[in-house]
Amino acid sequence: MRELRLPAMMAGLGCLAAGGAVAQGQQPHVVLIMADDMGFSDLSCYGGEIPTPHIDSLAEQGVRFTQMKNTGRSCPTRACLLTGQYQHTVGMGWMTAVDEHRPGYRGEVSTSYPMIAEVMKAQGYRTYMSGKWHATLQAHNQQPNGTYPTQRGFERYYGSLEGGGSYYEPKPLYNDLTRITEVPDDYYYTTAITDSAVCFVQRHKVEEPMFLYIAHYAPHLPLQAPAERIGKYRDVYAKGYDVLRKERFERQQEMGIVPEGMELPVYQKEFGGKRPAWTELSREQQEQWIRDMSTYAAMIEVMDEGIGEVVAALREKGMLENTVFLFLSDNGASSENGFIGQLMADLNNTPYRSYKQWCFQGGTSTPFILCYGNSAKNRLQGQFCTQTGHVIDILPTCLELAGAGKDALKPFPGKSLVRAARGGKTQDRVLYFEHQGSCAIIDGHWKLVRDNRRASWELIDLEKDPFETHNLAEEYPEKVQQLEAKWNTWAEANHVLPLEDMPWGKRIDYYNGQQQ
Repeated sequence: MRELRLPAMMAGLGCLAAGGAVAQGQQPHVVLIMADDMGFSDLSCYGGEIPTPHIDSLAEQGVRFTQMKNTGRSCPTRACLLTGQYQHTVGMGWMTAVDEHRPGYRGEVSTSYPMIAEVMKAQGYRTYMSGKWHATLQAHNQQPNGTYPTQRGFERYYGSLEGGGSYYEPKPLYNDLTRITEVPDDYYYTTAITDSAVCFVQRHKVEEPMFLYIAHYAPHLPLQAPAERIGKYRDVYAKGYDVLRKERFERQQEMGIVPEGMELPVYQKEFGGKRPAWTELSREQQEQWIRDMSTYAAMIEVMDEGIGEVVAALREKGMLENTVFLFLSDNGASSENGFIGQLMADLNNTPYRSYKQWCFQGGTSTPFILCYGNSAKNRLQGQFCTQTGHVIDILPTCLELAGAGKDALKPFPGKSLVRAARGGKTQDRVLYFEHQGSCAIIDGHWKLVRDNRRASWELIDLEKDPFETHNLAEEYPEKVQQLEAKWNTWAEANHVLPLEDMPWGKRIDYYNGQQQ
């Protein structure tokens, strides 16, 4: 593993802007937007029934990736996005809930690696962030310790440091390094994130390049949305998940996201061997599912409208034509809200298997949109890109957009996606995954994956079986051994081992006890 330290990396990055492919005065503004716990197919531009006209507009003008991957969980994905490194490499192998005092599991992103805002500042950018941070150990959320957004390269910040909480009273809420203890009676976190982002745009000097990171909390639990927005979705979700899932899949086939001729599987294993049909639910269960999905859809609607407000602010400021947008989700939809939550996620992640926290396709697949404000620069306008990408590619992509030279990309394991977004062919990727004992490696069209560290590996041919329904491990034992050896080499080099899969509370108590 390449050991990189902040001063050395930043010294190299700081002198690259002048020699890059983009002149300083022509650098595009970059707006990076991330949703939280949103499924692969929730956006209408990815087959969903939830109206998302503003995100759809970016998709129709730009390019949609169909094979973009994240880590399967919130703060590990944010660690990758913020540093361009695998999460364990920078100390975020699990969650911010506890410092395990193991190199890969410190509970916050290491200050030894530069973050995306620091890297973009070195390219001459003004840097702003609005929304969910989730990169600092929870024990440090009450007092700045050098890991807060404005201490890691962002000039301005508004949002909550925590990974979860109320939309009406998020805590701890910060404006830069100042703690906000009271909010208005009509406060709603998604709206506040938008308002802050719009304010940053309005106050920005047009002649300077801007990097704006908008980290939405929606549609993460708890399910909370304005009541007037929830009611209009009742009739939509009264159809039930069997009908809606089929409709999503058919739209995905019409769009070209899913190859023609493939059938939508029903994932029985994830339900202990028997997934119930909609008609098998009790009336009370159906009503809860309808209410919860309606709330979930309303939360995404509010987020989409906010993105439209940011676009409008950029247009009014005269910045839109010189702006690049990147949009993705931090992981697949969550099954954490019990049985009904799992039935929701089964729809949200159509057509993929499993959910947030696992390394199957449903946990690690995200929509990803890259769009230039100047439509002439979108060479794949409205099209899909089937090349594989990963959240570790976001920072290198932003660097290339900023005009940094090739040498600036060398410290990062990820690859810039600019070439792929313009229709160019990139080399095959080997990508690695681990979260809470669930592990995977993708090497070309082969994927090796397991549910947990005690489970047997499953070998999947993604080209023929993107839905992960046919385990080929017994048929190709040598391929299993080859991929497992690659995964083990990566895991050893990146502080992944030893694996830990104790339940949440027990894990926290155990490692807190180790420190006493």
